[in-house]
Amino acid sequence: MVGVSATNKSRRDCRTTIKARTLLRLRTLLLALAGAFALSGCQYHVLSPQGWVGDQQRNLLIISTLLMLIVIIPVLIMAVYFPLKYRADREDTSDYDPTFEHSNKIEVAIWGVPILIIIALGWFTYDYTHKLDPYRPLDHLEAGAPIEVEAVSLDWKWLFIYPEYGVASVNELAIPAGRPVNFSLTSSTVMNTLSIPALGGMVYSMTGMETKLHLIADETGTFPGRSAHYSGPGFSHMTFDTLAMSDEDFNAWIEERKTDGAALDRASYLELEKPTIDEPVRYYASVEDGLFDRIVEMCVEEGKVCMGQMMMQDEMGGGGLAGIPNAAAYSYDRARTIDGFGNLIDLPEIEVKALHEAFWNDPAAICGPDFAVTEDTKNG
Repeated sequence: MVGVSATNKSRRDCRTTIKARTLLRLRTLLLALAGAFALSGCQYHVLSPQGWVGDQQRNLLIISTLLMLIVIIPVLIMAVYFPLKYRADREDTSDYDPTFEHSNKIEVAIWGVPILIIIALGWFTYDYTHKLDPYRPLDHLEAGAPIEVEAVSLDWKWLFIYPEYGVASVNELAIPAGRPVNFSLTSSTVMNTLSIPALGGMVYSMTGMETKLHLIADETGTFPGRSAHYSGPGFSHMTFDTLAMSDEDFNAWIEERKTDGAALDRASYLELEKPTIDEPVRYYASVEDGLFDRIVEMCVEEGKVCMGQMMMQDEMGGGGLAGIPNAAAYSYDRARTIDGFGNLIDLPEIEVKALHEAFWNDPAAICGPDFAVTEDTKNG
């Protein structure tokens, strides 16, 4: 009896130890998950939007997820149920039918359900794609007169110009709640994206191009915005606050900007355009007419040829040899070259004559058939 009691006690102690270890592991896992969740800095603006566009995008996300769960959930259940039910060591094998080879009902289910899901996904995607076209104005909401905002992505900051009011701000966007906002976007250097998750999706800004985005804030509040496309060492600081306010507060904000700030002209823009990291909020009380168009056309600097003029010249056959001395007027990226730390690199001036010496000395030697034969011989 003593031996049996000792054995039972040993077993109880063993079970207690295993249970304690299991609880410890479970607690450690839960603490690790809680710590990862706390440190993730998750924000749920996409699932809790504050604008009509964001609402529609969230609805599409939820609909798509639910439709896909129609397949995923049964598959996960069957992945556990069938191996357990039809395991090799089960006692009852009366339902085993070695002659089974086909079932019309199963075929209809495994083919019909996915086809119906694909049709539904296709319909909802088509509907929401046209409904949420970023170039489509929000006039159908009948939410009042829209405001125009010209957004420029710089290294590494955002410039917002209000052409109707003649003011501008850096790293702060003010909009009236309940009214559509028509964005015109471009970039000074590399590609970026304007993203305000609480209000809706994002659109790329690109040098030499103008893209469009239409958003609206249903409620007042402060919503974070940022660039969602990596663009260099200062990318993580390329953030801004979106201040959605009442019409009265927005008008007061505009009036305050008109009395507080410098003038944004071509010279001050070129100074602002220089790469900076963690740029503070600043304001401009006035904006030079046509500045945004010049930014898009890549000809803010004096003496630079605008994109429209350059394309017209290309269409007419180009500048030819006579245009070679004016090569600097067509150069854009050279003055904006940076190193890996975001510092401007002072490159030497373009030596036009050295680069095109062959053209100056004997253009026929470059363009004629003898040159092509020589090149083929040299390059094999």
